[in-house]
Amino acid sequence: MQLYGGIDLHSNNCVINIIDEHETVIFKKKIKNNIDLMISTLQPYSDGLVGLVVESTYNWYWLVDGLMNAGFKMHLANTTAIQQYSGLKYADDDSDANWLARMLKLDILPTGYIYPKQQRMQRDLLRKRMQLVQENTKHLLSIQGLYERHINLRMTNNEIKKLKSDKVELDFEDTNTQLAVISNLSILQCLTQQIKLIENKLKTQLKLDDRYVRITSINGIGLILGLTITLETVDISRFNKVGQYASYCRLVSGARYSNGKKKAKTNTKNGNKYLCWAFIEAANFAIRFNDTVKRFYQRKLAKTNAVIARKAVAHKLARACYYIPESVT
Repeated sequence: MQLYGGIDLHSNNCVINIIDEHETVIFKKKIKNNIDLMISTLQPYSDGLVGLVVESTYNWYWLVDGLMNAGFKMHLANTTAIQQYSGLKYADDDSDANWLARMLKLDILPTGYIYPKQQRMQRDLLRKRMQLVQENTKHLLSIQGLYERHINLRMTNNEIKKLKSDKVELDFEDTNTQLAVISNLSILQCLTQQIKLIENKLKTQLKLDDRYVRITSINGIGLILGLTITLETVDISRFNKVGQYASYCRLVSGARYSNGKKKAKTNTKNGNKYLCWAFIEAANFAIRFNDTVKRFYQRKLAKTNAVIARKAVAHKLARACYYIPESVT
């Protein structure tokens, strides 16, 4: 007998629902979030389980990794693409878990990609770098604002990075303002150090990756953008066509047309925002340093605005990255 399982995961508990091929519920239970308890609960049904479905919530890592290690076939549900069952008058955690299992049984489950654990950890570390860079920028702007506000002095980013505490004390008479600038400066220096550590760590891990080396050979794509594209994409073969990859990178416009007229925009946030950022940044550099890309950009710019023209360049770069092979034999 074939069985299908759905798990409605929450912050401190989860609801399990297992159905058979006739959609009859043969097991349902609410348990605490504990991987050993989860495995022991599901083990009696492991021989018949075709698969287990978990929603792509913020805390799915431990559960999916643990159950996969225990030999269960896992599916990660794409929550944004799931259509709710319209026949339900009342819905709760149990019905949600049941619906996940039913969609798997009916083969209509929209799934997300389960990144390999090692690459997922590297990807998350790179995302942490981006978070630190954003915080770094906040402190740079704060110091700039303090200098402009109090002594009408415009400081460049490089000048701020070279600032020392004794220089700050000379620039400002008020001790409160001195402390405000020095506080920003101390955090800025700490952030810069951590960002460098992350970059060196990731560069060391990926330096022998053939595809990463070839991606960074494309004009406009350097160390960080190459890392972002490599780690956010991982397995390029999961995209059947280049258009699917470009769409995943948010470089394809979303719209719905009827009778030749634009009726509405579709969800432009579908896809990977980090890849979108990486290719837009790469386009900015490529336009500046590659004459062929610059001419293409200027032709587009003559017909439309700068944002769309730049995105057209980013789209071309994404297509180029799609056709880079995983390895050379």
